[in-house]
Amino acid sequence: MKLVSYGTSARDAKGGIYVDGQILELRSGFAALAADRGEAHATEEVEARYGRGVLGFVQNAAAARAAADELEARFKAGKYLGAATVVAAADVHLLSPIPRPTSMRDGYAFRQHVETARRNRGLEMIPEFDQFPVFYFTNHQAVIGGGELAVRPATAERLDFELEAAIVVGKETRDLTAQNADEAIFGLTIMNDWSARALQMEEMKLSLGPAKGKDFATGLGPWLVTLDELTSQATKTENGLVFNLGMRCWVNDIQLSTGNVNQMNWTFAQILERVSYGVTVYPGDVIGSGTVGTGCLLELNGSKITNNQWLVHGDRVAMEIDGLGRLENTIRVIA
Repeated sequence: MKLVSYGTSARDAKGGIYVDGQILELRSGFAALAADRGEAHATEEVEARYGRGVLGFVQNAAAARAAADELEARFKAGKYLGAATVVAAADVHLLSPIPRPTSMRDGYAFRQHVETARRNRGLEMIPEFDQFPVFYFTNHQAVIGGGELAVRPATAERLDFELEAAIVVGKETRDLTAQNADEAIFGLTIMNDWSARALQMEEMKLSLGPAKGKDFATGLGPWLVTLDELTSQATKTENGLVFNLGMRCWVNDIQLSTGNVNQMNWTFAQILERVSYGVTVYPGDVIGSGTVGTGCLLELNGSKITNNQWLVHGDRVAMEIDGLGRLENTIRVIA
């Protein structure tokens, strides 16, 4: 199942099921299903049962998923769904699937990216990379979907993209192991870990950060794809699922990045084991993979694949991951 959020802002976001270019709105769909069953179907009663929007869906998945499966099946079969709202995806603005996650962490799981970025700075590979999966917290209140990315001038200095995948946690839990952590994954989405490199490099001289180098925006979308839809592209290992999903990024229609989620040297299950050690994770928490090899300009410039290229006003960035869709943004620099 592919879940989306749409509207003009996170505040007015509507959740929906994406089916072949159309969106079946969750609230009205759940209400129509409840009415058909002879159940209470006022908005407050539907939201109490199934949650509000996609985040509410994730938090109430025990009830919401079965109802959504029935809705999707009936929609695909052309069966009457009462007053359920259906819109064309092309006619609405897709936000991040979860416009305001409960928290957001980002990992550092691709050796190629870490090794190349360090080599380009004259540094040897850090041995601790192989000892445990590291992560940092980023701003879960500054999440965007597709469309325009507006940045201030200081942020725009050496502006960069980062091509990543991300998981959304599906249940409240803690002290997971790599062997059982996949059970806590609700689904996957594309992540663009936007980076203001000039700010980031200055901050990290103080051994803190990335802070302002990252907190202005993180892109997620266009869909949140449930884990069951991706199992045919995954291999079960002793360290958790390994996803065979190709990754690509274009800037102004020129492809710069190519990789695969299966190149992660730490699985999402291993990252979850580290994240949840002594700490509770919650439905709606987002955890990124870190940048795939070739997945950012910092690495590409250092390897002379690109020539001191950074994102500027008007640039178009498009990311694709097999099964997860295409996330597109246009840069706008504002005063």
